[in-house]
Amino acid sequence: MTEPSTTTDRWAIKIEYDGTGFVGWQRQNNGVSVQQLIEDAAAKLVGNHPVPSITAGRTDAGVHACGQVIQLDFPLPSTLDARQIRDGITHHLKPHRVVVLEAARPAPDWNARFSATWRSYRYTILNRPSRPALAEGQVWHIRRPLDAAKMHEAARHLLGQHDFSSFRASSCQANSPLRTLDLLTVRRDGQFIIVDTKARSFLHHQVRNMVGSLQMVGYGAWPPEKMAEILAACDRRKAGPTAPPDGLCFMNVGYEPDPFQPLS
Repeated sequence: MTEPSTTTDRWAIKIEYDGTGFVGWQRQNNGVSVQQLIEDAAAKLVGNHPVPSITAGRTDAGVHACGQVIQLDFPLPSTLDARQIRDGITHHLKPHRVVVLEAARPAPDWNARFSATWRSYRYTILNRPSRPALAEGQVWHIRRPLDAAKMHEAARHLLGQHDFSSFRASSCQANSPLRTLDLLTVRRDGQFIIVDTKARSFLHHQVRNMVGSLQMVGYGAWPPEKMAEILAACDRRKAGPTAPPDGLCFMNVGYEPDPFQPLS
């Protein structure tokens, strides 16, 4: 947890974005990032003074968000209100597909990353012969039929606290592979397969690697109980492929108290 700042005006903002074409959340030298756009837009509200940010969770290139939470520290003196921050930053984000949904002043010791109690993601698969037109870039298109019920049965083996090394990217920088998965469900909605998951935190590529293995169960290559064997192996080579980023969306973040909820 960061120490309360006495030299900045701290705000929490909730944003949504289409990750297509971005190098991800974090600033990089090889392309446009969401962080760069947010910080540059926020700076324009305060005479182009730097406005540093912290995010609840970094997203990779091509991954989307509909409830990402960001911490912004504006320089003092500041007279900005929530409407000015929401609408002002959104205005300066044009023409990029990034918008601010809400803005709120949190508790002085609040931190977007370390104050979070859970994070949730949704992965969407379009399961039909024809490629997507309207959903292009928002789904993983799989032509062969998938059995959502068997995928859900397999997903149940991953619930709880485990060593998730089998679903961890080789580039993951987390100190420990131990994570506690609170939710992992799979359901069919017409032509779509929806995978929802929730945990305090995730390893790099954990969600996409889990989905890549679940689809192996879905089309019958593996039985549902295979997922328990893969988990116990603690070996990335035993699991399925990494699902593409297109279908992944960062859904929401939990805080107690929630900075976006007015005090009763």
